[in-house]
Amino acid sequence: MQNPSKSNPGVAALSAGATAIFRQAASEGRDRLNAAELGALLSSLAIKFREHASPAEKLPAVELRISLNNTREFGMVVSAGLGGLDAELDEGNFRKDRASVYAATELTDAEDFLGLFRRTLAYQKLASLAKRDGLPLPDAQLKACFERLLALANCYSPGNPEAPFVLRGLELDPVHIGDELAAQLTVGAAHCEFGAPVPSRLSRPIHKIDKLIHPASIGIIGVSASSMNFGRIILRNLMGSGYSKERMTIIRPGEKEIDGVRCVESLRSLDGKLDLLIVAIAASAVYDLVDEIIDTDAVESVMLIPGSLGETKKSREPAAALAARINAAHGKEGGGPIFLGANCLGVVSHPGCYDSWFIPLERLPKPQKKAERNSVMLSQSGAFMITRLSQNPWLDPRYMLALGNQTDLTHGDMLNYFCERPEIETIGIYVEGFKDLDGLDFAKAVRKAVLNGKQVVVYKSGKTAPGMGGVMGHTASIAGGPTLFESVVRQAGAIVAEDFSAFDDLFYIAGILHQKKIRGKRLGAISGAGFEAVGMADSIESDTFAMEMGALEPGTVKRVEEILVAKRLDALVEVRNPIDINPGADDEAHLQITEAFLQDPNIDAVVVGLDPTAPSVRALEQSKLRPGHDIKDPKSTVHLMPPIVNRNDKPIVGIVDGGKLYDAMCAGLMDQGVCVFRNSARGTRALVRYIEARLYADALRGRH
Repeated sequence: MQNPSKSNPGVAALSAGATAIFRQAASEGRDRLNAAELGALLSSLAIKFREHASPAEKLPAVELRISLNNTREFGMVVSAGLGGLDAELDEGNFRKDRASVYAATELTDAEDFLGLFRRTLAYQKLASLAKRDGLPLPDAQLKACFERLLALANCYSPGNPEAPFVLRGLELDPVHIGDELAAQLTVGAAHCEFGAPVPSRLSRPIHKIDKLIHPASIGIIGVSASSMNFGRIILRNLMGSGYSKERMTIIRPGEKEIDGVRCVESLRSLDGKLDLLIVAIAASAVYDLVDEIIDTDAVESVMLIPGSLGETKKSREPAAALAARINAAHGKEGGGPIFLGANCLGVVSHPGCYDSWFIPLERLPKPQKKAERNSVMLSQSGAFMITRLSQNPWLDPRYMLALGNQTDLTHGDMLNYFCERPEIETIGIYVEGFKDLDGLDFAKAVRKAVLNGKQVVVYKSGKTAPGMGGVMGHTASIAGGPTLFESVVRQAGAIVAEDFSAFDDLFYIAGILHQKKIRGKRLGAISGAGFEAVGMADSIESDTFAMEMGALEPGTVKRVEEILVAKRLDALVEVRNPIDINPGADDEAHLQITEAFLQDPNIDAVVVGLDPTAPSVRALEQSKLRPGHDIKDPKSTVHLMPPIVNRNDKPIVGIVDGGKLYDAMCAGLMDQGVCVFRNSARGTRALVRYIEARLYADALRGRH
């Protein structure tokens, strides 16, 4: 990050004054400011410091807390919310963004953060008091305060290489706002700590990820010649996924070939540089091998399969030393090799024509469900990807990469690489934790991906103390606070899932609706089941966003009435939104009304219950009672709905709420690109979250 003071005289003056204050405290061996120094620092921020108010003095009705904190994962974070005694309340008692809001200072500005702060109860109390007393809203004062604090934060951020000191934290609580528009903010208590800058890791040469996912040559270490170990399974999967034997080499002394793939004695015996080396040996042997890999410069990218590197107390120190050696190699000419893992399941790259997972293909077939795959899945846990794909083959990513311990390559590295690839539209990510400041790199990459027109869906584990302990034991990751993570990453532009099911839903809907236009938040809801239509309407609100039921135009009402007359349902159905079109409605009625809603300018998206159990709907794979009245009939939903989806640019979500009897109907629709959910509330909630994210992404792109 460039020094902010170089381009702004006001910031330069602020920086010079703060540096002098920090230098004075440091000269006395202190890493925190005393009361006089705090007063001088706050004065430079145009904030009045009143440490000792008179007991008889009447304090303002609203107390705020505003702080800057140098977090381990995200660097400088600004937060604001309830102050005083209210600040002690557990944030879990409030809906999202009501107690406090957070943002990485490098990804926000004063106007943006004020917009976030307006969601809090603290701001709503300020607004209510201003309205009652006939005063203007305190937006100008708050914005000016946020602007100065952000300037201070970015001047003394760990991301600023020219910062003489790093701000560790500045806590202002309580903060009071004066009655006049130009009045200064007043702080009753403050605390400020600072320290010396800490060197950061070298940048990884992420352009070499191309070698990792599109390798022209692959080497494998750890293939058994006599048994089906992990290395041998990987070899079989590589061949089974179509990778040419002629482009593979096994490093194994004493063997000429295994399964028709040639063997060599060592890395030094290679006749050329490998694009990818897959390491499937015991963890204890990895340390010396990595030194050999770096010294021979025989490999562009490395996949470390072994686990337990840094995951146990005994292995943490040697694993940290290993990571340091890999990092040092990035300072050499050419950047050295990149490493994926350790504790890494591997990679599935459909364009690279290889599958290096050590899961036999018979246990996880990967049928192609899309004509053109448009998504990527990144995960610290390989099992997370396996289970998601096994249960949801329609996710069907173009690339799937397990990052494991992030010994070298991080989520931020991967996201920075894939956000520049034009064929990728959606990126799904499972995060367990970050190394120091990697969260900031990740959040920046999220923002870059969103500005490039992509969607990023994230799930982070380790939300509880036991969960955090499990994360440390699995991939040696340090899991930070879930509220901080969600707030910062969501503000960067990601769609953050609260659990595995939500991740599945959001990753699926983001991929399938990416090309649809989002014009607003007005929903149309249609079903032949009354409970379902009401359930859709009841599911249009989240903690941070709400859709609304669109008001149908008279022309739409007339058109739907004509459809109902033609289907002899007019005496049973009243046209409204949401609409219950009666269980007697057939496939055609459902879809004609759906298209009528879609063409209404007051409707931005439609959720339609396809009512598979209704006798008039052709939903069975084969009907015994009415032969031919099934999904093979040209008048079935499976035949009629895909053309409607294709010719309309608004989002359409179909609901098939039924058991296994209707799996074939769902598969028939989903194979043709129709967005289908098996539950109306779940499908509507996913759509609401998706539309919120798309509208926010549009707003971000509008500001850049």
